[in-house]
Amino acid sequence: MTSSFPPAFRWGVATSAFQIEGATTIDGRGPSIWDTFAAVPGAVAGGHTGEPAADHYHRWQADLALLADLGVDSYRFSVSWPRIQPDGRRFERRGIDFYRQLVESLRERGIEPFLTLYHWDLPQALEDAGGWRSRDTAHRFAEYAALVHEELGDVVDHWTTLNEPYPCAVAGYGEGRHAPGAREGHGALAAAHHLLLGHGLAVQAMRGQATPQHRFGIVLNQSPAVPVSGSAADTAAAARQDTLLRRQFTDPLFGGRYAPGLQAMFDGVSDFSFRLDGDLATIGTSLDYLGVNYYYRLHCADAPHRQPDPALRTAADIGVDTTRLPDVPRTGMGWPVEPEGLTEALVGLHNRYPGLPPVYVTENGCVYADRSDFADYERITFLNEHIEAARTAVAAGVDLRGYFCWSLLDNFEWAHGYKHRFGLVHVDYATQLRTPRSSYRWYRDFVAAQRN
Repeated sequence: MTSSFPPAFRWGVATSAFQIEGATTIDGRGPSIWDTFAAVPGAVAGGHTGEPAADHYHRWQADLALLADLGVDSYRFSVSWPRIQPDGRRFERRGIDFYRQLVESLRERGIEPFLTLYHWDLPQALEDAGGWRSRDTAHRFAEYAALVHEELGDVVDHWTTLNEPYPCAVAGYGEGRHAPGAREGHGALAAAHHLLLGHGLAVQAMRGQATPQHRFGIVLNQSPAVPVSGSAADTAAAARQDTLLRRQFTDPLFGGRYAPGLQAMFDGVSDFSFRLDGDLATIGTSLDYLGVNYYYRLHCADAPHRQPDPALRTAADIGVDTTRLPDVPRTGMGWPVEPEGLTEALVGLHNRYPGLPPVYVTENGCVYADRSDFADYERITFLNEHIEAARTAVAAGVDLRGYFCWSLLDNFEWAHGYKHRFGLVHVDYATQLRTPRSSYRWYRDFVAAQRN
């Protein structure tokens, strides 16, 4: 098969620290907001916690052997902030040593590490001091980023600041579905701003001590919002959803402005006093790449606000109904399967922001019910169709540099606990036995074919 992807196109898989590592109380690791949240009765399905996850902390060598056998050339993973700074300030040498041995072993296998500094596991001590609502957390994040970069900059070239700030802010501080479980308006919007500010400060801090080969980026989830009808009301609802989920972040990062309409949308909920002069320039610090996570499109209809009093609304209540799904196949999580949405997301970014940095698809994957023989043909079809959608985006002019499947392993799927399985490799959580699914073998053969 002749590939139309660029010759140096990267093929990889992705994971995150809290979702696979386990070992949440050893070697000096402090509690994160997800440890605290998961301990709240009813917060996580099944009462599940970050223990044992996939016990990657103890089984990382076996997992790297799976990576090597898979034949990928890149691995996206995150480091655990509370493993490196248990209280958000104090340095724990054992934490950084774990990641050094991981990265050095990746390089020995010819696999390029793509390191993410923050995949949602804020140290609980920083949340106790205000969390991402607080401007101080942005500065603590920059200090943490500079520390990790100084320690691992000799073996890591690709540095991602944040993974998906939208669910961190809105699901975590607005809807209460994710850690820290808050239901606030102003707090959620402030968190979104301070996440972006922390990103910009972190990039500036790392660039100040970087070598020429270092590359810096951010990862955003991109779910294009489409109206369920051609009515003006539904079209406006889709625009509101797009502003909240995407443009709240992409406009400051790549457009040199705050998203038009966002402030008016939350009049009475937030005064936006957290924005200070100079913040926009910091947030818009130049980047070397953008990571795009895509799973599904959002189909939007106009709807009444769930909370009539604007002062009592959360940042998630914008009068939009996203439950009206089209008649298309669904994943095991009920998400619509629409590969064309990935093309739409990539091409839309390319057209909206001239000068957009090179792009990677940093997460794309699905959940389906397991068969006893681990033959997951639905996942194979899903991945193949979405890779073809990425190929279409390249043909349309998008500077796409790589594709990372989510995920290498089954893992702790946030508020869903261990119910849903995204892995190319099945994990028996009771025994920690790893069993590659048929999609693992398919992806291995597909990646090998791209190099021929």
